[in-house]
Amino acid sequence: WILQIAALLLLLVASLLLAVNVSANNCSGGGPCGGANYVNIANECAQYGGWSQGCCECIASHESGGDAHNCNSNTNGTLDVGLWQINQSNWPYCSGGNAPCDVATNRACAIKVFQWGGNTWKYWSTCGGCGCCNSA
Repeated sequence: WILQIAALLLLLVASLLLAVNVSANNCSGGGPCGGANYVNIANECAQYGGWSQGCCECIASHESGGDAHNCNSNTNGTLDVGLWQINQSNWPYCSGGNAPCDVATNRACAIKVFQWGGNTWKYWSTCGGCGCCNSA
């Protein structure tokens, strides 16, 4: 049953990624994380050794521009927040249902999504531009 739940989660994440259309920093009132908080992407990516540093940096740069409080509203009504733009549908599974606004929690969520994707970046819409969809 655990594999069935994992498969359902993967399907949910994949379907949400296909359904969204994102534009930069478009949450009213700055979103749930508040104002901008720029961080060093290379330092934040280096906190986890299970992914390619280059892919991580490219994804985070394209997703948030290094703003750990970045928020984007999707056409399906969900929000993406943080350095790695974690979609609201994933919050219950990685941050207790709350917006993963602090970098450590956002990274923990990104690691889970990365692992759900078979240790690849395929669940990030920017993976193609980074050449990282099927790689760590």
